[in-house]
Amino acid sequence: MSAVQANVNEVLDKTEHSTISLSEEPPSLKPSGSRLLILVERKDDWADYLPSESLMLAQDYLEHSDDFPHRTQVINLCRNYKYLGQGYYCSLLAEARGHKVFPSVRTVSELARKALYGVGLNDLQRTLERALANHPYGETEAFTLSLYFGKASIEPLQEIGRQLFEAFPCPILLVEFRRGESWQIAGIKAGALHKLRDEQQHIFADALDAFNRRTWRQPASKRVARYDLAILHDPDEALPPSNPEALQRFIAAGEQLGIDVELIEKKDYARLAEFDALFIRETTRVDDHTYRFAKKAESEGLVVIDDPSSILRCTNKVYLADLLKRRGLGMPATEILYKDRPQELENAGRRLGFPLVLKIPDGCFSRGVIKVADAQALATAAQELFEHSVLLLAQEYCYTEYDWRVGVLNGEALYACRYFMSKGHWQIYNHKALPGEINGMCEAVPVEQAPPAVVQLAVQTARLIGDGLYGVDLKQAGDRVLVIEVNDNPNLDAGIEDAVLGDELYRRVLQAFTQRLELKHRGQAW
Repeated sequence: MSAVQANVNEVLDKTEHSTISLSEEPPSLKPSGSRLLILVERKDDWADYLPSESLMLAQDYLEHSDDFPHRTQVINLCRNYKYLGQGYYCSLLAEARGHKVFPSVRTVSELARKALYGVGLNDLQRTLERALANHPYGETEAFTLSLYFGKASIEPLQEIGRQLFEAFPCPILLVEFRRGESWQIAGIKAGALHKLRDEQQHIFADALDAFNRRTWRQPASKRVARYDLAILHDPDEALPPSNPEALQRFIAAGEQLGIDVELIEKKDYARLAEFDALFIRETTRVDDHTYRFAKKAESEGLVVIDDPSSILRCTNKVYLADLLKRRGLGMPATEILYKDRPQELENAGRRLGFPLVLKIPDGCFSRGVIKVADAQALATAAQELFEHSVLLLAQEYCYTEYDWRVGVLNGEALYACRYFMSKGHWQIYNHKALPGEINGMCEAVPVEQAPPAVVQLAVQTARLIGDGLYGVDLKQAGDRVLVIEVNDNPNLDAGIEDAVLGDELYRRVLQAFTQRLELKHRGQAW
């Protein structure tokens, strides 16, 4: 077992969080900083690994309720999690103490009854059939797969393992597969550390290492951060909300403010509970993983920007049009068109005049937006867009040389920019243009030098959406100031939106997170 011992010992001995021993009376912990606890029922359960100060007996954890800081992560490796048993109570009290625990009481409860966890398996059937299409199990009619923090020992089943861990975050999962007309998941239950065989212990050690590598592999000399912030991004996104340099400036600003900022991607969904806050720097949609990240983070008690409500409200222009109309705030004249009322197209064109703009409610970056010159073009464009949505927006066309974008954070103006139209085009983005000419120029302006009416309307509108970070796009034509749309994850690009504030822009955004976290930890609502 020397390889396993060396693996786990190397990881655990490097952590500055290792302050708790397997003693009869664990020492009190300082109230500051973050801690990692690995709970076992008996010392013998960890006998195959070298001792670590991160370990603690479950009974000691249950009895010492005041010795742990709020920012503690608990990996509960009790022998079982049966209702009202020791393992169950460890997860229950961990949640009561505000600790992040694996598995949670919810996971424990769901795994106890197939009627509960079976619902979560429905979406996995297609993935399972694909993974086992050419299964290597001969005439086997059933087998059990062991998962360690979602890591599967059978490579074709790794994707299934990841999804199961996302659904049921438990350190060790035993998944039973049976074959009838097709392969099915017949049952799932929690596994136990003390029952692992030699070869399984190696896999468990590697998975444990990978799961907490970010926390455990910090150099001992590094200052303990007050908070951990995850920034969700997609390095392959063509038009991301923040360019790579801006992301690095967020990391640098975090170091100054005592925030450990880490870039995460879609594949890191299962790690959300490790963090105190989530900042989404990837184009959001209700029907993809960005919304699921926001929902998951919110359910785990993280401070989230963009929060799920903001994503829902900002990604649908019908919501914004109705909101602005009811509040009497400036916007272009707007008509809502319905797929089952084609006769209204002609009336809308007559009322709004031509040219007019036709929009899909959830379009972004100028996609799903068409300018039409006459009634025939309106009918043709509507037929095309109705293939994607049963509702469309028709708006009066209002050309300006540039649009205003006012960034609003916590109900206050953060920055202001002029976004000029793409070369030879009527929109900021022209997706049919050459790569270097897709979007127009941008000019940052000090907020105090932007037209007061523009800033005021932007702030008013953003406050109706929420208290997050928003980019309010407006047009100013003579005495008219009109809201075009509100973005829940506005661009914050190095060299563009930060041209006036510089690094202060990144500090202000991160300070908004720390303010909310401090209020949260004091038990106050934001």
